[in-house]
Amino acid sequence: MASTSAAVKTTPSSGELLPWEAVIGLETHVQLGTNSKIFTSASTAFGDDPNTHIDPVVCGLPGTLPVLNRKVLEYAVKAALALNLHIAEHSKFDRKQYFYPDLPKNYQISQFDEPIAENGWIEVEVAEKGKDTYLKTIGIERLHMEEDAGKLVHAGSDRLAGSTHSLVDYNRAGVALAEIVSKPDLRTGREAAEYASEIRRIMRYLGVSDGNMQEGSLRCDVNISVRRGPDATFGTKVEIKNMNSFSAIQKACDYEIHRQIKAYEAGEPVVQETRLWDEGKQLTKSMRSKEGASDYRYFPDPDLGPIEVGAEQREGWRSELPELPAAKRHRYAEQLGLSIYDARVLTDERAMAEYFEAAVAAGADAKTVSNWVTGDIAAHVNANRLSIAELPLQPEQLAELVQLIDGGVISGKIAKDLLPELLAQGGSPKAIVEAQGLGMISDPATITTIVDKLLAAHPAEVEAFRGGKTKLQGFFVGQLMKQTGGKADPKLANQILIEKLKG
Repeated sequence: MASTSAAVKTTPSSGELLPWEAVIGLETHVQLGTNSKIFTSASTAFGDDPNTHIDPVVCGLPGTLPVLNRKVLEYAVKAALALNLHIAEHSKFDRKQYFYPDLPKNYQISQFDEPIAENGWIEVEVAEKGKDTYLKTIGIERLHMEEDAGKLVHAGSDRLAGSTHSLVDYNRAGVALAEIVSKPDLRTGREAAEYASEIRRIMRYLGVSDGNMQEGSLRCDVNISVRRGPDATFGTKVEIKNMNSFSAIQKACDYEIHRQIKAYEAGEPVVQETRLWDEGKQLTKSMRSKEGASDYRYFPDPDLGPIEVGAEQREGWRSELPELPAAKRHRYAEQLGLSIYDARVLTDERAMAEYFEAAVAAGADAKTVSNWVTGDIAAHVNANRLSIAELPLQPEQLAELVQLIDGGVISGKIAKDLLPELLAQGGSPKAIVEAQGLGMISDPATITTIVDKLLAAHPAEVEAFRGGKTKLQGFFVGQLMKQTGGKADPKLANQILIEKLKG
């Protein structure tokens, strides 16, 4: 255990203590979205009856031999390439020994000293409350493949003892995981949450995982220590296990940083251990002492040969990678002139980015399309729990709607009125406008006639306006739009109206 004094430095000039700094690293377990498990053909389907997706290989019965699922290797390499990791030409599998009820073989097949990929990085955008958004590069130590364990279900009830027994479901045992280990480059809970969010976003873009945190498809272990200033020795590291939401990651980090600082300042030791986040009480609590690598007694798995990824195969998989979220964000801001916020929202899901790009490719203005997609359309999708890919309104039809507005055929208000029908049924906005006679009134003579009648019907308001109550202009605009069903050209109508009001 590192001593408290080792985590303290003073400034050379004044002797005052430097402020505390957190040092955070994440181990992210990503369930790779293959149909079968990593070393067997058993299904990876989620939500079925317990112990219905197991076989002799999963259970480690005598006489069985594991065989690496080729799709797992492909997905792992693609994930590593997207994280700018160096792909090893030669790697191997190891046995990690530990004894736990949800691990049927009493060991886990993983990768220890020769992982599939090492030394990478990603860029994240961090929006701290009350501060400007900033970019930060986070180093990634390694990515390795391994099999998942099963799941314990604690059952029964006892007022004093809690659960009276536990059941074991091995359906998840043997499911393929990619474990992504960051370097200790994170400094705040917000940075940790943004990093985990970007990892999930990249995996979903690649299609190698659904990243569903509620189902356990992406889980994070957080390692935290604190020290005095950026040059001080690392303090004692504490691990928080199985974080399954970005909000929990941030809150657990913030709590644990405060807990450790408070302990050091009170002269109390910080013990190397594994802790859990209690969402109900909003605190971390001790689970067990932390094991070291030596406790797992790693050795090369005798049943699995070495893994070889040649340059041709590696570059072939690299060529299949899509444009990734960070690259899209930069392109949207630099080439399309979108704000950082809009670019971030649009690129959060690959389907939304593709929808947006298809509408722009159909000839619509990027900023206007962005406003519609991130506003009304996103609200509709979220309220109805849809994917944007399921919308009846196709991106080309949205582009047509935008072009009708920009061309002065309809007003923004008419477009808003049309949107619910388009979202529900799709169809050509132009054809609907023509069929329902919704085209905008742009004839000056027609609008002048309507304005004259409007002013004649409200002489008191006209007199009040001319007497200095200029806010009444809004009243007249509202009346004009009401009489025309919102079809009057807003710019032309305002121009004629103000000229008439000023007499």
